[in-house]
Amino acid sequence: MSSYKIAAIPGDGIGTEVIEAGIEVLGALAEADGGFKLEVEHFPWGADYYFEHGEMMPADGRDQLMGFDAIYFGSAGDPRIPDHITLWQLRLNICQGFDQYANVRPTRVLPGVKSPLEGVGPGDFDWVIVRENSEGEYAGVGGRAHQGMPEEVGMDVSVFTRTGVERIQRFALDLARSRPRKLLTFVTKSNAQRHGMVMWDAVFEEVRKDYPDITIDKMLVDAMTTRMVLNPASIDTVVATNLHADILSDLAAALSGSMGIAPTANLRPERDYPSMFEPIHGSAFDIMGKGIANPIGSFWTASMMLEHLGEPKAAARLMAAIERVTAAGEVMARDLGGTATTVEVTAAVIDAIRGANA
Repeated sequence: MSSYKIAAIPGDGIGTEVIEAGIEVLGALAEADGGFKLEVEHFPWGADYYFEHGEMMPADGRDQLMGFDAIYFGSAGDPRIPDHITLWQLRLNICQGFDQYANVRPTRVLPGVKSPLEGVGPGDFDWVIVRENSEGEYAGVGGRAHQGMPEEVGMDVSVFTRTGVERIQRFALDLARSRPRKLLTFVTKSNAQRHGMVMWDAVFEEVRKDYPDITIDKMLVDAMTTRMVLNPASIDTVVATNLHADILSDLAAALSGSMGIAPTANLRPERDYPSMFEPIHGSAFDIMGKGIANPIGSFWTASMMLEHLGEPKAAARLMAAIERVTAAGEVMARDLGGTATTVEVTAAVIDAIRGANA
């Protein structure tokens, strides 16, 4: 029997609720599957830790995480703490410290879920957005000068390196090659950003020569938002920069029916550091503690984590259970038009897992 060590970092807001639900579902899945087990250790890092220690995670936090096979992350963000502190001291501290440069966000309409796009339902689109996860506008390069004066300047430098650009483009092309349509949309904004983005384009023109079997099209990021709404079936795999893909993937989640169901993998493909898996909905403090957070995003994320760990059958079984629950439409969270609580959705998915194994 395979055994995997999972570091659970629930974080802030509803992160604690959905990660708890996800661990419960993973436990039921491991029991039903019988071929693997998970050893989960919790790390209480986030806003509460910050108020007690003055930092979102300890200075040796990444050292503590090194021995784990994967990180299961909830959310970072608290209205009492500036966003740049919660993000840079926790989530980005882990992502960038472990060089998890490939952010992968699948999107499709699950059975029983209604997309806001008229006439679009399950099976009408199946996307994977690949986001460069270490550079660009989120590289952290820049500064402020003359603070408080009329001449105050704030500047963020968008950083692109040949290594960073080429590795994410190859990752996306390899992913497109593994999918049935073998179709990649390359997103840019080189008409306006004439240095880093022109380099982004130039490197891709070199890299794509190694993938003659992939059908490739190129879109400016603003035009891409229109295409996602008006012609979603034309899209399969997408690669974009850190900022552009961040925005596009949130739009994708909304078009799939709700931010509450969207998953993310922050991958270190070389596997010399652990990868991190998280739902993308954020801390959602407005519903924290009400027991109504939709845990589906954390369950889908858990399925991606299992796939990464080398348990594809268990990953598929979990997704099948999720889809059986959403297709039935009887136990739906409020963001999907239902009245079910977090606990009720979790119980329904566990019942679906056990029912499939009966």
